Amino acid sequence: MKLSDLTNHAGEWLRGSGPMSEIVISSRIRLARNIAGFPFLGRCSRQQRQALEQKARETILNAQIASELLYVDLEAAPEIDRQLLVERHLISKPHAAAEGARGVAIAENETISIMVNEEDHLRIQALRSGLQLEEAWEQITKVDDKIESTLDYAFHPRFGYLTACPTNVGTGIRVSVMLHLPALKLTGEIEKVFRAAKDMRLAVRGLYGEGTEATGDFYQISNQTTLGKTEEEIISDFKHVVIPKIIEYEQHARKALRDDRTVQLDDKVGRAVGILRSARLIASEETLLLLSHLRMGLHLGRVKDVDIRTLNELFLLTQPAHLQKIQGRKLEGDVRRAARADYIRSRLSAS
Repeated sequence: MKLSDLTNHAGEWLRGSGPMSEIVISSRIRLARNIAGFPFLGRCSRQQRQALEQKARETILNAQIASELLYVDLEAAPEIDRQLLVERHLISKPHAAAEGARGVAIAENETISIMVNEEDHLRIQALRSGLQLEEAWEQITKVDDKIESTLDYAFHPRFGYLTACPTNVGTGIRVSVMLHLPALKLTGEIEKVFRAAKDMRLAVRGLYGEGTEATGDFYQISNQTTLGKTEEEIISDFKHVVIPKIIEYEQHARKALRDDRTVQLDDKVGRAVGILRSARLIASEETLLLLSHLRMGLHLGRVKDVDIRTLNELFLLTQPAHLQKIQGRKLEGDVRRAARADYIRSRLSAS
């Protein structure tokens, strides 16, 4: 398995399969873990970071987590490779931009990735397409147990798992569901999601997590506290209370567009189809927005001649690092925008 293999298909978060995949793009569970005997990263010396990375790398590669595992040394990796991993949601933006010894292990199907020396010593992530929180939890628990059988985690009998950020102390779990909410955005009702999230003490973030905008109408909903509830309770709340409520909001907004605002809906979808199929220059943010409207139109039956798999892949493969990897060369400015437009037209004409 090589890093270049990832550009041949969409990542797990955009496979377009799994329960409720019309609205629920992906389900993610992340565990923050630190290795006993080492300071948190903010207090580590360069030598300690190197020792941590080496110890974690050896443990992960020997833990038989997956039939095939790719480990990427992020300190040595080119910037474009690090950006590629961010675009696939396998590492965070801060992890890509950081300095010093750090890495990421990736299972061959991308459902598991393990960031080494991010904010915590280990950030273990399970990612599944659609609403599959319980399946992600079952998978990540097995991985966590295999690593913990070799590594001694920093754990306090009263406070639970000790983490660099106090909000992660306890279970160390972050449950995050990515939702596609174009109808709520178009109808001006997206504030419903923000109010509901605030009432339930949840965080709402953009496409690439903390500090990012909701590009392409993608929103990540995640828990803010990890202390005082079990992992199972947090996951159950998400599956049975939080996410169904937001899905209901979006479904109602889509019905309102289809039944009462047909002209507005068809105009948005028609413009998206027209621009994507004819543009000669197109930026990545505009691409995401237009693909978002096209995806909504496809699910509402306003578009018939576009393959959903092709559409899901375009969300990812038109992003800067992926596009440059596909083209095999560095692209900037109008050259990149022209290459993106050409690629979109060719994929849509073939679908």
